[in-house]
Amino acid sequence: MSSVQANIFARAFSGFVGGLNNVGTVLIFALVVMINLDVFSRFLFNAPIDGVTELVELSIVAIVFLQLPDAIRAGRLTRSDGLYCRIQKSHPRLGSAMGAFFDLAGAVFFITIIMGSVPRFVDAWERSYFAGNKGIFVVPVWPVRLILVIGAMTVVLVFLSFTYKHVVALFNKSGATS
Repeated sequence: MSSVQANIFARAFSGFVGGLNNVGTVLIFALVVMINLDVFSRFLFNAPIDGVTELVELSIVAIVFLQLPDAIRAGRLTRSDGLYCRIQKSHPRLGSAMGAFFDLAGAVFFITIIMGSVPRFVDAWERSYFAGNKGIFVVPVWPVRLILVIGAMTVVLVFLSFTYKHVVALFNKSGATS
């Protein structure tokens, strides 16, 4: 793959990750509206909106996996990296090796999540699993499980791209990542 093709792919992937994040943001806004409507409906009319609890439960999982790839890519995921940053500055090669190991470990962790989630997604799709109470409110579970799989796969790709950058830096003269 040429550097131009790699750059196009990197921009497209970055746009995809940003798009997932934007969908998660819209979902948060929709939840805020829905919860407020439910609260006002309960308070003013003593009539709660059916299904709000189920939608909130499912949406939280979807939001996490929609926004996680962008949080990792942008370095906004909560972590303790004080010692790692010091090592990266004082011993760039060691820091790159550690970074490659940590990012590869993150990719492996999310691969295990995918391995556990794909069968659950397929099961929910094939058996038409729903959340809620029949006759009152039901919502299919498979879309959230699909979002979980797509989000986890995207996280794996983000971690693998970081691992690649660390490995390249490891064999650079300076050993520093760019």
